[in-house]
Amino acid sequence: MDQKRDETELFLPRFDAAGLVTAIVIDADHGRLLMVAHMNAEAIEHTRTTGRAHFWSRSRGQLWRKGETSGNELVVEDMLVDCDQDALLLRVRPAGPACHTGRRSCFYRRVESDGRLTFLGDHAQG
Repeated sequence: MDQKRDETELFLPRFDAAGLVTAIVIDADHGRLLMVAHMNAEAIEHTRTTGRAHFWSRSRGQLWRKGETSGNELVVEDMLVDCDQDALLLRVRPAGPACHTGRRSCFYRRVESDGRLTFLGDHAQG
């Protein structure tokens, strides 16, 4: 079936050895990259049935719903899958900052050629 994943109408996620796929999360209104996380089959199912983004925490080894403690949920507008079904793109409407630091996006620093990090102009909280 792997050879046909790019042509099927069936959703057949290709999980890695740890049972995960990468999930790229963008703002549905602005297209801004918010975060990258991982999903297992349970996270995908919870996301599909609730309309709220769920992920698998590799560090904690458990399922989590984005915003369960902060209230900063991600309401899922669309879930797209790439051609070989090993990555997902979630288009979401964030109910607050997506980053645990309180920033809109987890991507708020640029890696410079000398290895330093430069904070981008939009690094304010909120």
